[in-house]
Amino acid sequence: MTKVYTIGIDVGGTNTDAALLCDSEAVALVKVPTNHQDLLSSTMQALHNVLEHYDGKNPVQLHLSTTLSTNAIVEGRGGPVKVVVVPGPGVNLESLKFPFPIIELSGYIDHRGRQVSPLKVDQIAGLKEKLGEDDEGALAIVGKFSQRNPSHEQQLKAELSKWHKGFISLGHRLSGRANFPRRIVTTYLNASIARHQLDFLDVWKKIDRDRIGEVSILKADGGTMTLEDSAHRPIESILSGPAASIMGVKALTSCQEKNYVIIDIGGTTTDLAAVVDDEVLFERDGATISGYKTLVPAVLARSIGLGGDSSLTYKEGQGIIIGPKRAGTPVCLGGEKLTPTDAAVFLGLVQLGSEDKAQHAWEKWGEALGVESKSLARQVFDAFTLQLSQAVAAFYAELETMPLYTIQEVLHPPEIRPRAVVGLGAPAPVFIPALAKEMNLPWEVLPFSAGANAIGAAAARTTVGVTLQADTELGRVTIPEMGYQGEIYRPLFFTLEKARELATTKTREYARSLGYDVTGEIYIIEEESFQMVRGFRTVGQTHMVRTQLRPEVRKVRRRAK
Repeated sequence: MTKVYTIGIDVGGTNTDAALLCDSEAVALVKVPTNHQDLLSSTMQALHNVLEHYDGKNPVQLHLSTTLSTNAIVEGRGGPVKVVVVPGPGVNLESLKFPFPIIELSGYIDHRGRQVSPLKVDQIAGLKEKLGEDDEGALAIVGKFSQRNPSHEQQLKAELSKWHKGFISLGHRLSGRANFPRRIVTTYLNASIARHQLDFLDVWKKIDRDRIGEVSILKADGGTMTLEDSAHRPIESILSGPAASIMGVKALTSCQEKNYVIIDIGGTTTDLAAVVDDEVLFERDGATISGYKTLVPAVLARSIGLGGDSSLTYKEGQGIIIGPKRAGTPVCLGGEKLTPTDAAVFLGLVQLGSEDKAQHAWEKWGEALGVESKSLARQVFDAFTLQLSQAVAAFYAELETMPLYTIQEVLHPPEIRPRAVVGLGAPAPVFIPALAKEMNLPWEVLPFSAGANAIGAAAARTTVGVTLQADTELGRVTIPEMGYQGEIYRPLFFTLEKARELATTKTREYARSLGYDVTGEIYIIEEESFQMVRGFRTVGQTHMVRTQLRPEVRKVRRRAK
């Protein structure tokens, strides 16, 4: 049987990690410093270094956890976007205070997907003047109920594509959920980073295809998508770093507890995530990035400015303050400023770099503060543990305030508090045991913890989901992500069970059309069904079913020697 080799690359705030897997065995891990001025160079260097450990003949699959889209949004480097919206009556877009201009058009699709008022031909023709003829900037087109009937968005794209040369993003193709403001934001951001993603795609098209085969991008929900698919939906690649952490845990953990907290300690930041009843928690409404609320499916994670390379400050009356900024390279590795990593080295908790350099720096700082050097380093270590413990407590306090929606959740609220601590990241072996002792919980530091994110990226598999909307009175079913509308055969007998069956079939069909493996299990992640009553009699039903092809991550073990 032919062995499958996969490389995972995760771009972190301090280092870029790469892992080479052979089927489910970890073959090699490499680490290079992240070049924030040229992220691509860091990625290519990590790829080159890890390929030195591969002597096979077949091309290697490559999974990338990239910060390209995230950084473009956070740093405000997205391209220019014109947003065209068809809100219908009763929506005051100005009151929503979007941080970008919006062009409103008349027309109305109601909440059941019925066209009440068509688009106006003269308004569509007038867009050429407003948008600029042959404008190569990106367009975002969103209708209020396009997830129930995408015809207005499709009509606009067909007309504008006759002269508009740039990227056009349609709201219904990004999400089938009903939150109109979030869909506008999601579509705008998708359009704004499209040019960056296309440039990124062009680079990877030029790599040596004799050694690198299919290239996939890690998504915010922990699955992957093809590089070609990411050109249409680059917004789904935001926040892939926390997803890589969680996939690394799922691939490597031996924790037997059903509830545990995931703590990924990096050089610059620490990411927190939660597992409840053996399931990773996801953002209920969608990811939030740099203040933008989106409908992008994402793991629920929080990031704090605390890491092995964090800055250290001593304030009178407050003691040691760590972070949130990065100090830089630790002194023990040739840097100029002390970090928590230097504290661990000086205290003998880890062997890294030059202990003599770390000792000299601690003695110098201790002398300036009038504090014994070992005591000062211990204060830093204890302060790190305390700040991390407080962050975990705040994280779970936030989880406990999140609203419950289903009757089952209201009657039987889930127990979410952790029963164990699972850590990863290069500093994890030093700080996780101390944190677990502070929390009075058992702990596990993942094998390959320094490169577990890259292993998570490599072990992740493709995933895709759809939202099916069915109205039996109208005899119509819509799947917005596919741009699909069809008639319901014998609508009187189209039950919720029939909706589930159709959604499952269409999910596999959609995945197959994207070139994905369709052998994984289809999960029903959300559903609802309502009777429609008129004149004291039932006239039909509406069904909503959200599905996801969610294959399990590969379990990874150390390669036998």
